[in-house]
Amino acid sequence: MDLDLKGRRALVTGSTAGIGLSVAKQLAILGAQVAVNGRTGKRVNQAITQLKSEIGQGQFTAAPGDVSSEKGVAEVTAAVPEVDILVNNAGIFEPKPFFEIPDEDWRRFFDVNVLSGVRLSRHYTPRMVERGWGRVVFISSESAIQIPVEMVHYGMTKTAQLAVSRGLAETVAGTGVTVNAVLPGPTLSEGVGEFMRTMASQSGETDLEAMGRAFIRENRPTSLLGRLITPDEIASMVAYICSPAASATTGAALRVDGGVVRAIV
Repeated sequence: MDLDLKGRRALVTGSTAGIGLSVAKQLAILGAQVAVNGRTGKRVNQAITQLKSEIGQGQFTAAPGDVSSEKGVAEVTAAVPEVDILVNNAGIFEPKPFFEIPDEDWRRFFDVNVLSGVRLSRHYTPRMVERGWGRVVFISSESAIQIPVEMVHYGMTKTAQLAVSRGLAETVAGTGVTVNAVLPGPTLSEGVGEFMRTMASQSGETDLEAMGRAFIRENRPTSLLGRLITPDEIASMVAYICSPAASATTGAALRVDGGVVRAIV
């Protein structure tokens, strides 16, 4: 199976922590030169230092910029004009009752979770088509098809990503460029970990793994894993989809949800 990414250039948005950091690590292990993105140069440089210390190899480029804005995307594309692999991972989430979500929040979530990937795909994908090879991946969520009542605005953006991903895949059909969406389930990312630690300080529970299993049992009982997924488990799927071995997979929504979604397709 051809998983060799030597000579390929990749950009992973929101890659200073969590799933994005794990994806950057896996792509680098496969040989890609990876551009690390975050809102500030300080966070990006810290992430690159961490990545180099963990894998002892790899080529990394700093690509700071807030990809939720046109200005930030322009900064990123100026730092990294061309890539062979684009992983649209930047995203935010926030539990909030539907009737308390103001217009500002709906716009902010759409800007971060959807328009960031639209703008970057619009810049990079035509260049991939010209070269006859490329990979575009949108990190969506199982919340795209099972809208969480506690954060409808988040679920809406994840559904929108599926529409953009499929539409872009059809736009570049037959060019050698594949476009796919990956749908993680409940994952122990940095943000989730911080949320759980806050809960731990209130409940007295200190074992994050135990808290994760309790969360799944109480809030996502359809999970077949019965635990939170790790960022590395998500990154393994993304790395495969970005590899030459996945050349026949495009226009797909690929679940890495631990079986949370009760569907056979």
